[in-house]
Amino acid sequence: MTTRTQDLAYMTLALRLAEKGRGTASPNPMVGALVVKGGRIVGQAYHHRAGRPHAEVLAIRQAGIRARGATLYVTLEPCCHTQKRTPPCVPDIIRAGIRRVVIAMTDPNPMVKGRGTAAIRRAKLAITTGVGRAQAEALNRTYRHWMMTKRPHVTLKAGMTLDGQIATSTGESRWITGRQSRREVHRLRSQVDAVLVGAGTVIADNPSLTARMGRGFMRLNRRQPLRVVVDGRGRIPLSAKILSDQWCARTLVAVTASVPAARLSALRNKKVETIVIPAAGGRVLLPKLLAELGRRGVTSLLIEGGSELNAAMLRAKLVDHVMMYVAPALLGGDDARGVIGGKAPVRLIDAIRLRRFRCRAVGADILIEGDL
Repeated sequence: MTTRTQDLAYMTLALRLAEKGRGTASPNPMVGALVVKGGRIVGQAYHHRAGRPHAEVLAIRQAGIRARGATLYVTLEPCCHTQKRTPPCVPDIIRAGIRRVVIAMTDPNPMVKGRGTAAIRRAKLAITTGVGRAQAEALNRTYRHWMMTKRPHVTLKAGMTLDGQIATSTGESRWITGRQSRREVHRLRSQVDAVLVGAGTVIADNPSLTARMGRGFMRLNRRQPLRVVVDGRGRIPLSAKILSDQWCARTLVAVTASVPAARLSALRNKKVETIVIPAAGGRVLLPKLLAELGRRGVTSLLIEGGSELNAAMLRAKLVDHVMMYVAPALLGGDDARGVIGGKAPVRLIDAIRLRRFRCRAVGADILIEGDL
């Protein structure tokens, strides 16, 4: 087996370790690390959550004295800066006596980008980069997007019929898709930093937007997303579920300056945080909202709104990924509610096309997804 083949095999294992941090490591990236000596793995770890030791440090600790002269495989460039809650990793790597470091991808964080690699080279350690880079970048696409754009990676999710409807003429939508699709959605919620809906969805459906599991989806996941409501005019009722259960998940309501102070005070009395976002035509400016969420460390956002919010996010070119759960059913009629509201383009050339398109069965439904 060649060195390159061995490196890729060990990096694949490190990437599997990194995946264990999905939903918990944010806003940090998912990172896995292996310490290998004499063809044996003597240390392995992944990054659990922000504020906890990084993967390479944990793997080196596990290896102990066996780290001396070993090879460290890490899915992300080790950090070398001190502007964070944990010490830099590069000094620990050098002190441990690691002989060689194999890195999958460069850290897009400007405080790290290339500097960690340079520090390792200055210490005269052998270094190989780019092994498993494509897989590592795909794994951490939300982190990369957040670092490069300063806003969260946005996924638009919807459950719809074969003819593209998300609700009947009366607004009934529970449940278009099957149990397995709904189970996947709860898992998605537990893995993203925030879920976004409009005031109309809260008024019509009174959703809880929590991540739940078990029979009947009654048991709360340990990790819950931040629930963000776009409510430019302050319309959502104070009795709404997402305002009354702050003990299990936090809610953030984005309003405009036109909302009366008394209304804001009433929301705050319910322990709900509000933020005033600049408006256009009386509506919350969505790019400004996403910039604020990014500033707060929200790296991933799941849209679970209605057709109008879907349309507004697509018009603003703020959607990065689409996930459509399609049920084997037809609603028909001009008065049913389509997945994307507003006016349709005049020309087919203006249709939004998906890239890296793929689909799979989810119970009786079909999941169609792709990037924009």
